[in-house]
Amino acid sequence: MATFGVSCVRACQLAQFSRAAWYRASRAADQTALRMRIREIAHARPRFGYLRIWVLLRREGWRINHKRVRRRKHAALHRGPAPTPVGPTERWSMDFVHDALADGRPFRVLTVVDQWSRQSPLLMVGSSMSGQRVGEALDFVLLAGPVPRSITVDHGTEFQSRALEDWAYRRGVQLDFTRPGKPTENAFIESFNGRLRDECLNVHQFTSIEDARAKIEAWRIDYNHHRPHSALGHQTPVEFMRQQQCTGTTEKVACSG
Repeated sequence: MATFGVSCVRACQLAQFSRAAWYRASRAADQTALRMRIREIAHARPRFGYLRIWVLLRREGWRINHKRVRRRKHAALHRGPAPTPVGPTERWSMDFVHDALADGRPFRVLTVVDQWSRQSPLLMVGSSMSGQRVGEALDFVLLAGPVPRSITVDHGTEFQSRALEDWAYRRGVQLDFTRPGKPTENAFIESFNGRLRDECLNVHQFTSIEDARAKIEAWRIDYNHHRPHSALGHQTPVEFMRQQQCTGTTEKVACSG
């Protein structure tokens, strides 16, 4: 149209073509190009958060809201089901479990589990949790051990927060987001959460947040040191870790047990 000096309105009239259809087609083409560009940047710079990608896109002339970049980036980085980890701290899973005190006040449990050893390095209990608190809790755990390469999470608000994104960037940790409505892509944590529910939350009454913290932490210690897993050859997570350290070998284990 620009070549012939004809406006969009006049061109559609001459071609007897709906302007609405033309705009829809044009918008769809723009969105396809945008998705491709976000995917290119995200894979070229995997440690860039969505805000940095948004800044780059704005510099290139794209007119887009930063929230759309966040959604597109998560979709662009999703690689489907991740391969089974073959060593400790290669990949963790993280999620939230909801419960209530005896007086009805709600609380949440941040659950973290190592996908390879099934060991739980952290169960944090609180009435509310921000992305910043999640990062601070993970920092405390990492004082005693190495940093995981990646952490599998869902699209919860805390996991998509700028604070946790900045934490992951500083630590060099990849946040691997599952697809919405696909809990099987984080099957390790779903299985772990079920055990926490059946063996602890449904067994105890909690009179206060402090009481919940004490009982849930006691369960975590027992889980790591005394609960056998069929996927680990009927060893506990701690026994499995010690055996692998002694033999110097690692084995792939299925998501079961």
